[in-house]
Amino acid sequence: PPAFAPYEASYFTSGDGSLISHDPHLNEDGEALYRFLLSQASVPPTFVLHCRGSREETHTRLVPDSPGANRFEFYTETVVDFDFKIDVGQHIITGPAHWSVADSTPAYRGRMFYEVEVGSDRRKATRAERKAAKSWDDERSRRGLPPWIGSSYTCRQDQPSVMHTDSVLQSSWTLRRWADDYCSSSKYLKEFDYKKVVYGWNFDAIVNATRSLIKSTHYSGDIYVSFETSHSLISIRSENRLSRMLSNGWIKFFLIITFIYPFLWLFKHFHTRGGGTWQVCGGAYALKRTVQTTEQPKVMKHAENPLQGASDFLEQYPGSSHTQAATTVEGLREGVWCRQWERTIQRAVHNR
Repeated sequence: PPAFAPYEASYFTSGDGSLISHDPHLNEDGEALYRFLLSQASVPPTFVLHCRGSREETHTRLVPDSPGANRFEFYTETVVDFDFKIDVGQHIITGPAHWSVADSTPAYRGRMFYEVEVGSDRRKATRAERKAAKSWDDERSRRGLPPWIGSSYTCRQDQPSVMHTDSVLQSSWTLRRWADDYCSSSKYLKEFDYKKVVYGWNFDAIVNATRSLIKSTHYSGDIYVSFETSHSLISIRSENRLSRMLSNGWIKFFLIITFIYPFLWLFKHFHTRGGGTWQVCGGAYALKRTVQTTEQPKVMKHAENPLQGASDFLEQYPGSSHTQAATTVEGLREGVWCRQWERTIQRAVHNR
């Protein structure tokens, strides 16, 4: 018999780097969908620190006013002094850790609104639940916590590795079962999204430290500093002509200006056979993580804090005189990274 060859699904990459597939086999076979996600998740997302400095300048120009006469006109324009990106994704050490959302977390589970699961029942999430989940998700992202960590988590020195090793799959369903659930749906505009997330550093602290570093060069313009992620979404969508049309940006724009798209939106959101979205899982990629070792616990003067950022270029903080278990930090620490790039950032600002 011929040698076994894995199924090669068709897909394309959108303008924002998202991987989109309308492959019919991925919409029918849960195992094929599951294997496709595992394969594509092996490629980490693009993760950069974007720094930009700009200012407003006012100028005058001579414009015609009346026959034979001119007048001066004031106008403002934005001048970009510096604009550069630093590749942070090169420091990713592991990935992906396949995670899923908890049953109690509002998420798209096959319909066009957020749902939560209570026991064997599934209900629409309340506004308060959605708001609380959104607030925690924003905070978790800023602090660089893994996506499977819930709002009840608190950083403790005697529990440094729990957030990296335990309860990655929070859902009562496995990823394969979610894939089967998607494939069994007969909805016309369904889609299954797999999100790639980078974690491990206190991103908010690094952003603040970088802004302070730029200000130390006596730059007085408007400063923009932010971590940006691209190539971070794997989206499996229905295999039909309408679904393919909506995945084309130009066709979608045409449908909008011709006022056809609003009717398609209503069909997708309210018809029983319209649309359905699954956003229940993803892959997590660590920049730094704390793991337990086989060594015996040692007396320490300082304990490593996995959430400590780089606002003061520090990586440790005073703690108790002992720790419950021997641990080690894998990956590049925030403070080390900041010291490596400090002079480069300052030169980039000075050379504007």
